[in-house]
Amino acid sequence: MISSQRQLLSALLITYNEESNIRAVLDNLAFADEIIIVDSFSTDKTFEIASACENVKIVQRTFDNFALQRNFTIGLATNPWILFIDADERITPELQKEISKTINQENTASAYFMYRNFIFENKKLRFSGWQTDKIIRLFKKENAVYNCNKIVHEKLIVNGEIKKLKNKLTHYSYSNYNDYKQKMIFYGRLKAQEEFAKNTNPTLFHTHIRPAYQFLNQYLFRGGFLDGKKGIIICYLNALSVAVRFQELKKLQSGN
Repeated sequence: MISSQRQLLSALLITYNEESNIRAVLDNLAFADEIIIVDSFSTDKTFEIASACENVKIVQRTFDNFALQRNFTIGLATNPWILFIDADERITPELQKEISKTINQENTASAYFMYRNFIFENKKLRFSGWQTDKIIRLFKKENAVYNCNKIVHEKLIVNGEIKKLKNKLTHYSYSNYNDYKQKMIFYGRLKAQEEFAKNTNPTLFHTHIRPAYQFLNQYLFRGGFLDGKKGIIICYLNALSVAVRFQELKKLQSGN
């Protein structure tokens, strides 16, 4: 049943050097009632481009970690529904319609998972572990907060029911090898901070077996070999992130 009162939607982004994505993602989010960006003092033209858009509110805040940055951004939203996406994600027309219909129904859930299509250099990656990739991107502001102990691949803590949307989000995560490699290294370093806070003691299991398992799991058991050369690249770089995590953890523990 459709709600008698139209529900308002805030589309949120956190950015750092997203000049190549920012125009497209802002155009993509034009259906939202407000768009809010928290930028981590980009050194490219991200801030200037976004600031020139009349329907966009952008503020700058020093980046500490993803969870805190996202929670800060949520605090700026004025509407009850939040659509929190990354600059390299896109809402298809079908998903846009589903979002608008969903939030205006009665008896809605507190949050909704979205499945994602992973795009590798403008083509969909069909396996390599991404075939079941899903993430919560739509939720009620009053019912959700990001777990501050998960500073990367942050987890949304939801008070209430969680459902799934049918239409998929498009994820343009891989544009080229070097950019994705640097992203995986960055994530690995942040994950090292999580492990350090948990007092993890890195052993040969962590530094050698965990990265190897990450690769083999995605490449063999999750079908990465079916993606050909692309599968090898993605599985290798994801395993690299695990290796970096424990290399950085050893540095943190030694004080270097």
